[in-house]
Amino acid sequence: MAEWLYEAGIGEARAALVDGEDILEARIEREDAGPRVGAVVAARLVEAGKSPMVALDWPGAPVASLAGLPPATAIGAALTVEIIRMALRERGRDKPARARIAEPGAVVDDGPDLRARIAVTRVPVTELRATDPDRLEAAGWSELIDHVRTGHWPFAGGALWVDASPAMVLIDIDGDGDALALAKAGARAAAGVIRRCDIGGSIGIDFPSLPDRAGRQTIDAAVDAALPQPYERTAVNGFGLMQIVRRRVRPSLIEQVVLDPVATDAALLLRQAERAVGTGALALTARPSVIDHIAAHPAWTQLLQNRTGRPVQLTADAASKGTGHAQ
Repeated sequence: MAEWLYEAGIGEARAALVDGEDILEARIEREDAGPRVGAVVAARLVEAGKSPMVALDWPGAPVASLAGLPPATAIGAALTVEIIRMALRERGRDKPARARIAEPGAVVDDGPDLRARIAVTRVPVTELRATDPDRLEAAGWSELIDHVRTGHWPFAGGALWVDASPAMVLIDIDGDGDALALAKAGARAAAGVIRRCDIGGSIGIDFPSLPDRAGRQTIDAAVDAALPQPYERTAVNGFGLMQIVRRRVRPSLIEQVVLDPVATDAALLLRQAERAVGTGALALTARPSVIDHIAAHPAWTQLLQNRTGRPVQLTADAASKGTGHAQ
C-alpha cells in the first residue's frame, strides 16, 4: 500500500511517496526557496509596461513578474499578489517568481507547505523523526539523490541519462539489444523519473530509432500508461524523439539538487548530524562552502543542538569531498 513518508528536516522538509521498496515521488522544500505557490504577499510595483514587476514583502525583497496589472497603476503602488509560480533556478540564469493580483479581500498567507500538499492527496502520511528507524533511507533516499546528481538512472537492459538545460530537460535512453524492447523499457523508466522528480516544463525523450509506425505507437502507449496526467506530448517521430510538456510551478528535484549543490549537501549533512550516535560535541565537517551555508543560518545550528542535546561545532575542511561528515 502506498504511503507518504514525511520528514521535517533542518532547513529542508522532504517527502517520498513509497510503494513497497519503490519511491514513486520525491519532494523537497527548502526553507529559503522564496514564497510558495498559493502564497498571498504584499508587494510594491517597481516596473510597469509590457513586463510589470513587483518587489515582494518577503525576506530579501525578491521580485516577481506580474500578470494582469490594472491599467494606469503607478510605479510604487502597494498591491496584494498571489504567487502562481515559484522562483526557478536554471543553468546560467534564474527566473523570478510569477504572480497575479490577489482576489479582493485576500489575506496575506504563506500558502500550502509540502506537508499540506501531500495531505490533500488522500494517501496516508507517516511523519518521521530522527530517533525513528530511517525508513526514508531504507526506501533509497540517498541512492535517489545520487542518481539525480549524476543524471544516470539504470534500468533492466539499459540506462537513462538526464540533463536539465535552460530550454528543456533531455532524457536519453541508452542500451543495447532489440530497439523496440529497449524503447519500451526506457519509456517506463523515463516516465518514472519524470514523476519521481516532478519534472515540469518542456521535456525531450530520445528513444532508439524505430523505423515502423506501429513500433513508435507502442512507445506512445507505453508513456501514456506510465505517466500520470496532466501533460501534453507529441508522438515519437522517425528520429525517435518525443516532446512532453507538463505544468511547471515549482522547481523540480533535479533543479534543486543539481543546480544548488551547496544547499543539497548542507541539508544532507544536517540530516546525517541529527542521526549521529555519540555524546559530547557534535562535529560537522565539510568543504568551506557547505559550512559557510550552514553558518549563515544560525537557527539551523540551534535547532540541531535542541534536537540532539549536543553542542555543535562547524569545521571547514578544504580537502573534504561531497556532503562531509558528522560525528
